[in-house]
Amino acid sequence: MSSPAKKTSSEATQPKSSSSEEQQAKVNEVRGLLGPLMEEMPSFLSDTTILRFLRARNWSTEQATKGLKETVKWRREYRPEAISWEDIAENEVEAKRTHIANYVDKNGRSVLISNMGIKAKVSLKDQIKHMVYLLEHLAMSSADEKDDCVVWITDVRGWSIASTPFSSSRECMHIIQTYYPGLIAVAITFDPPSIFESFWKISKSFIDQNMRDKVKFVYASKPESMKIMQDLFDKDTLESSSFGGTSTSTAFDINKYAERMRAADKMRGASKNANA
Repeated sequence: MSSPAKKTSSEATQPKSSSSEEQQAKVNEVRGLLGPLMEEMPSFLSDTTILRFLRARNWSTEQATKGLKETVKWRREYRPEAISWEDIAENEVEAKRTHIANYVDKNGRSVLISNMGIKAKVSLKDQIKHMVYLLEHLAMSSADEKDDCVVWITDVRGWSIASTPFSSSRECMHIIQTYYPGLIAVAITFDPPSIFESFWKISKSFIDQNMRDKVKFVYASKPESMKIMQDLFDKDTLESSSFGGTSTSTAFDINKYAERMRAADKMRGASKNANA
């Protein structure tokens, strides 16, 4: 008989139960390890943020602290909290490519929609800046949410390798996994063409296992596959032209969206002149 497998360090540090007392003890330990950094970025280093890093790092206080220190260093230089809607180049096109929906899923989670069929008109640097802007908005607007709180739908219809270079995908995933871990609950890849499979085989090599497990492929022509969407959303929430919904609401309105984002910028105190 083979001997029991030895626990990894991450398994050993993971709480056997999810009691709030155990979780808070882990949070307090991380706070102690962060030391003076807690005073530098108190609003960012909230219990919610620390919990997200802990979950993403299998409850290892050492790894969570390391990730938070790296993120603080990045935030000092990039200043994501200062990026506003007005700082986004070609913001109308970029918003049509990737935007935060004006509805939530059945669990009340925010919805991020990316349309990979629309080619960007801006540099990779500006594309990344826009993604960071959205991630910051989602992280700050869900500051009281302790669990993964965003459903990310990527519409792959009309996709081509030219519309989404590997460099762009790799950089986006690095930022999501490293600086905003625990934010994405489900990542839906909607109606990918067969050629996308080759892209995915390469792309998933720079996606960690935790994130990979959240990726769901959904095909409009396969009812059993569409059940994933039905489980997540009320059909009358989604537009009939997108993702199999029945809503007859109007298409994406850039003016209403811009107004919503400006209001969010004001609430979180984003300046209009960010130097990212």
